[in-house]
Amino acid sequence: MTLIILLFTLGLLLLAAEVMIPGGILGIVGGVSLFTGCIVSFVILGPTEGMIAIAITILAAITLFYVQFKILPNTKFGRRFFLDDEISATSSAIGSEARDLIGKDAESITVLSPSGYVMVGGKRYEAVSQSGQIPQGTILEIVSVNSFQLIVRTRT
Repeated sequence: MTLIILLFTLGLLLLAAEVMIPGGILGIVGGVSLFTGCIVSFVILGPTEGMIAIAITILAAITLFYVQFKILPNTKFGRRFFLDDEISATSSAIGSEARDLIGKDAESITVLSPSGYVMVGGKRYEAVSQSGQIPQGTILEIVSVNSFQLIVRTRT
């Protein structure tokens, strides 16, 4: 009986810790511990007590998850573990008009090592160099475009 209580307690504690230390390992080990506790209950105590152990495990897990996701985030202690803020920024591609820039001149406004920023027609673009490191102020040729960067090389 002590082994069963130990397995259930360990399983519930590991499931509770999974919310605070995410990663999946504690949750998996906790679930295996609870499952093993149920199996041991069937073997040692019999089928009726094994079914009672399963019912208690399900009820305890539901109660644990309710406390962790409904009550804990509203407490001072729980706010440390849950994020309230969100990042609303998005990454945008250069756009199809960037294809029109191929063959035009660009000026490096930062060192390209091999990536940096260039200025084309008064607009700033992120660029990557095919010619290795390029100093600031170099006139470049735009040779290609991918989704987010201009591909440039030194003008020959």
